[in-house]
Amino acid sequence: MHASATRLAASSSIVEKVRRFNRFYTTQIGVLREAYGGPYSLTEVRVLYELAHRDRPTAGELVKDLGLDPGYLSRIIRSFELKKMVSRTGSKTDARQQLLSLTAKGRLAFNKLEARTNEEIAGMLGRLTSTEQQRVAQSMEVIEGVLGTTPESKVPFLLRAPRAGDFGWVVHRHGALYAQEYGWDVRFEALVAEIVGQFAAHFDPKREQCWIAERNDEIVGSVFLVKKSKTVAKLRLLYVEPSDRGFGIGAKLVDECVRFARQARYKKITLWTQSNLHAARHLYKNAGFTLVDSTPQTLFGFDLVSETWDLKL
Repeated sequence: MHASATRLAASSSIVEKVRRFNRFYTTQIGVLREAYGGPYSLTEVRVLYELAHRDRPTAGELVKDLGLDPGYLSRIIRSFELKKMVSRTGSKTDARQQLLSLTAKGRLAFNKLEARTNEEIAGMLGRLTSTEQQRVAQSMEVIEGVLGTTPESKVPFLLRAPRAGDFGWVVHRHGALYAQEYGWDVRFEALVAEIVGQFAAHFDPKREQCWIAERNDEIVGSVFLVKKSKTVAKLRLLYVEPSDRGFGIGAKLVDECVRFARQARYKKITLWTQSNLHAARHLYKNAGFTLVDSTPQTLFGFDLVSETWDLKL
């Protein structure tokens, strides 16, 4: 009895501290919400965030993980559908389930919200010294680590739009990885730099996109979908870091290209690869692409077999 009473007294003290912190932080978040939420409620922003960072979740998964009433979530999803921000696709493994994903319009809206959020949080922290900012971040990591119940494997990675510096990183990693894994010379890195430069200089957001894959706050992959003609899109520069393969990142990057191309009303996606890139070829085949042409060529210091794969939409 005495030991239990001692633990209860200590717990009461800690509970009050947690409640005090909760009131304080709720106020802080409320200020931020008013600044960045715009036309969306805090719950709607949370739903957008989850859709942007998950691989086509079901409504049931969102209900469970966000602690939302099913009817309330259904109304939110329906509202997003009417605004053409969210789309549904049937599950291939369970006909009863509908998989949710952001449309190009929905992802654009989320990216704007996220940029505004980052600006507001940076402003909130801007009055602190760098040491104080580190203390805040580390304290939050401790709280999340102790109380967090979402395992890393549940959301192993996220896809986002490119930020400043990402294009240079994509060129660098392509050059380094293909030199390490295949021995390709600097001419391959030069080709990648040319492709990325053309994309950045002539980017058409309605017809083209780039996705950056992140895991543990580090870039682990990317892909580009570019306009080849009015009816044909081209998938380019798919890569995934060797240490992060096996999490479905490559398949998700390809899926996003296919999804966006259909929304942009392309009739076909084409891509160019080499016969020795077995993992990439496997992803393309699984996504429905078919091999339409093979040509022996000397490229990047080696005798290779260049291949063209197409997917009719």
